[in-house]
Amino acid sequence: MSKLPHNWEIKDNKLFRSYECDSFLNAIEFINKIAQIAEKEDHHPNITNVYNKVEIILFTHSENAITKKDYNLANQIEEIFIS
Repeated sequence: MSKLPHNWEIKDNKLFRSYECDSFLNAIEFINKIAQIAEKEDHHPNITNVYNKVEIILFTHSENAITKKDYNLANQIEEIFIS
């Protein structure tokens, strides 16, 4: 299996990461950037937002497992957050 991206963990056999943004608007902007990549990759995460917090769960339902697609998307999300 691939190496976990920075600050990601496995919870309930799914990749999980919580992010804290500076504001609600920054959180929504972050989510919108994730949406663009998810559409391009045709791999869509579960995203939860409460004020400035964004939680992401990645899991490949068709494989009933964490796959390379999940690790790839997690790495891309991480790049968005730090940029």
